[in-house]
Amino acid sequence: MRCPKCQADDTKVVDSREAEDGSVIRRRRSCVACAQRFTTYERFEEVPLVVVKTNGQREPFDRAKLIAGVEAACKGRPVTAEQIEQFGEAIEEYARLRGPEIPSSEIGLEVLDRLRSVDEVAYLRFASVYKGFDAAADFQRELVLLKKLQQS
Repeated sequence: MRCPKCQADDTKVVDSREAEDGSVIRRRRSCVACAQRFTTYERFEEVPLVVVKTNGQREPFDRAKLIAGVEAACKGRPVTAEQIEQFGEAIEEYARLRGPEIPSSEIGLEVLDRLRSVDEVAYLRFASVYKGFDAAADFQRELVLLKKLQQS
């Protein structure tokens, strides 16, 4: 951190404290060259998360969009709004850990994997849209796969 008075690069931290309910670190600094004291604030900067669609298009990650899809799959099922919100948080955290860009296919597979353990009917509903089912045989194939996964 440069000194605002003499522009020297060598400063030392004299005191650090949390500010704004812990979301900011306030640091009192002292310039080694001229002894000027000044304050800096350190804030967390979130890196934007980008979803790469199958057609190559990029768009910002939208947790509300993800939750809307999960809510549609869970409609009428014994899944609470709180569970769906936690689900959205967990998927977003997963995506952020993967990096600043994540393929939509990877998000879809993660949703399916997590939905399978929450509600099988919701899983099938989501899978039917995500995988583009267009015949009853597609549901049958997915049910066979679901049964195999349960046995392992």
